[in-house]
Order: sequence, then C-alpha cells, then structure tokens
Amino acid sequence: MVNANFQSPVPAMRILENEHQYLMHLMNEWHAIVLNFENDVYEEKGAHEEFSRLRKLLIDFLEPLKNHTDKEEKFFFPLLGHYIGTEQGPIVTIEAEHEEIDAYIGHFLHHTRADMDKLSLDDMKHIAKDAGEAFEVLMVHFVKEESVLFPMTDRVMKAVDQDKLLEQLNTLII
Repeated sequence: MVNANFQSPVPAMRILENEHQYLMHLMNEWHAIVLNFENDVYEEKGAHEEFSRLRKLLIDFLEPLKNHTDKEEKFFFPLLGHYIGTEQGPIVTIEAEHEEIDAYIGHFLHHTRADMDKLSLDDMKHIAKDAGEAFEVLMVHFVKEESVLFPMTDRVMKAVDQDKLLEQLNTLII
C-alpha cells in the first residue's frame, strides 16, 4: 500500500499524493470484487450482478484516473524532465505504466461490452483478472512515483518551477 503518511515538502506533489489516496479508495472498491472472483466466492447466479458492478466501478474509475494521469503527463513529467531528462530513466518507465494500466482496463471493458449475462462464471473469473492486473500495476506505480519521482522534485526542481507546477496541478480530478 502507498504510504499514507508520506507527505512531500513540495505542495504540488502533495496534490498528486492526495489524488493517489482518492484513486486508491476507488480502486479498493472494485478490487474487492476481483479478489472475490479469484477466491471463488461467487456462485454462477450472484456472479453476474457483481461482475456488472465491477464493470460500473471500473468505468467510474476511468475519469478520475485519466484526469490524474493527464495532469502528470501534461505538466509534471515535462517539467521534471527538464531536470532529469525524458529519453530514459524513471519518467519513461512511469509513462509506460500509464499505458499498461490503460491496456488492462481497456481489455476488461472490451470483453464486457456485449451481453454479460451470457458469460459463464469461468469467463467472468478470467476477464476479472485484467482488473486485478491493473490494480497491481497501479499500486506499484503509485509507490514508484511517491518514492522516486516526488522526492526527486524536491531535490532537483527550482522553487519557481515548483510554484508553476502547483498552479498547473491545482485542479480537481473528479
């Protein structure tokens, strides 16, 4: 779990940390359903309702996630990249993880766009694994950002750029 006590001395990074906390709250709602599928909690009958709920929660999760990643990619990464580069290193890895997360969620949604009532329990378990993979990547992703990129901002970025970043990031993701 991402360190809830971590609070960057850089106000702009605290905004991103708080967004991580909100996203994790949403993630925990749908990940509980994924875990129930993994652990064979559902019977065929009740599984469809929970699977539909999982799909709805993931769809509801997409907008705040996209708003968060858009802010990082539009403002944070380019500005930090002026200091540490963008051709290799942690920013490249983090951006690739954004694509990986999108791919897992997109794959889940692709396989749930048709009549979900026709899916078998095994089908639902298999498809739910994509949501589980997205969760795992997101958790590691948040830890990397909070333990590598955010502290780096404090160490390398000039105060004037930190202030500029604060203005740019100070928007809601919901």
